Amino acid sequence: MSLRSAALVASATMATLAFGLAAPGQAAEHPAGGAAVKANPTLREVADRTGRFIGTAINDGRLGDATYANIAKTEFSSVTAENAMKWGSVEPNRGQFNWAAADRLVSFAQSNNQKVYGHTLVWHSQMPNWLANGSFSNAELRTIMTDHVTTQVSRYKGKVQRWDVVNEAFNEDGSLRQSKFQQQLGESYIADAFRAARAADPGAKLFINDYNTEGTGAKSNGLYNLVQRLKSQGVPIDGVGFQSHLIVNQVPSTVKANLQRFADLGLEIVVSELDIRMATPADSTKLQQQAANYKTVAQTCLAISRCAGITVWGFGDRDSWVPGTFPGQGAANLYDNNYQPKPAYTAFRDGLAGS
Repeated sequence: MSLRSAALVASATMATLAFGLAAPGQAAEHPAGGAAVKANPTLREVADRTGRFIGTAINDGRLGDATYANIAKTEFSSVTAENAMKWGSVEPNRGQFNWAAADRLVSFAQSNNQKVYGHTLVWHSQMPNWLANGSFSNAELRTIMTDHVTTQVSRYKGKVQRWDVVNEAFNEDGSLRQSKFQQQLGESYIADAFRAARAADPGAKLFINDYNTEGTGAKSNGLYNLVQRLKSQGVPIDGVGFQSHLIVNQVPSTVKANLQRFADLGLEIVVSELDIRMATPADSTKLQQQAANYKTVAQTCLAISRCAGITVWGFGDRDSWVPGTFPGQGAANLYDNNYQPKPAYTAFRDGLAGS
């Protein structure tokens, strides 16, 4: 047995002792109710027992790979379109829509009894050229935005359980980002987007989503204050997504307290785009540190009753966005370049189990 295999077995054995999970190769236990607990359960099975979802971002171009698709459908109970539902993807030309990739994701989820997390409706980035570079009156821009929200949410009414309605609305200092919408419409564009989404699908949960808001600080304070204003105005906001693109050994110490204060507003909390990157190449020390960080995030969600679940931003290192954005960094996901589970996978699963 390799050292890595021994570590995996030991970690799973700890979960067995604490929560009835059977280590690989061991017989399943039979709880008092008589139902067998599956040996070596998936992330999805462990998260289901807590009433939380475990999701992954899906790269549409990878669904044709059998290994990729099998992990996606087996390990996760929720899927998020990495790019297929962004404005530039679905309406590349004004009034001309391309729903093919988004429809494939929804079909994949329905075939595998998964929830769909819609991402994203209003964002300053990845807008189609006609919108990003177009010149519109304030009234026309507001109509363009609300029509887009209405069209997309209506198309997937009853099929998408959660929507990131507004994405990355803040600067690092806690001020609102001067996006095209903010510059022309002011803060009211946010409320209008949420109201349009609610009208299009009253059953979907509506989120605002951002990065670098996991710990307390200027940016998370700005987000918190905005959410308070929206709620005081009767805007239909149901939750906050904390992207959590983290760095090994730099998980903010205030994450739990910060997420809890948002939950205390009566909002659903979601870790929406989790990955934990490191300087490459990876080594055993970094991988163990990463594993501990993943476990901490899982445990934090479990400790907050309103934390509905966690979405990882892709599961395989080979598909990660990180190296292309942060040169010299990577290895941020639960599986390696060959789709083999890393120490982070087992630690994350243990964290979801509460061990």
